[in-house]
Amino acid sequence: MTGKNKKTIGLLLLIVVLMVIIPFLALRGAEFGGSDDAGSVMVEEIQGESYEPWFTPVLERLISGEIPGEIESLIFCIQTGIGVGIIAFLMGRFYERKKWEDKEKNEERKK
Repeated sequence: MTGKNKKTIGLLLLIVVLMVIIPFLALRGAEFGGSDDAGSVMVEEIQGESYEPWFTPVLERLISGEIPGEIESLIFCIQTGIGVGIIAFLMGRFYERKKWEDKEKNEERKK
């Protein structure tokens, strides 16, 4: 790796760390609620307490109750992992394709 690449990677890592830390420092004591909670609060404000959901989530029907928060977090993390895996796979494919194309161009220039 060249010195320029190391500086760029270091700068990008610093930016990522700052993007993670600054919101927590700037918003001390703030509540970080999920969109589900915000949506249900808005529905209650508009409809009142008489609102009935249209359907019950499939997993809640299977276990005849509400899914524990830890299980919801686990399922969300699995979804995230699958998504990241797909994105990383595609990025790797594109990177390798570019390497092969560059290698072919270099071989053609030598001829």
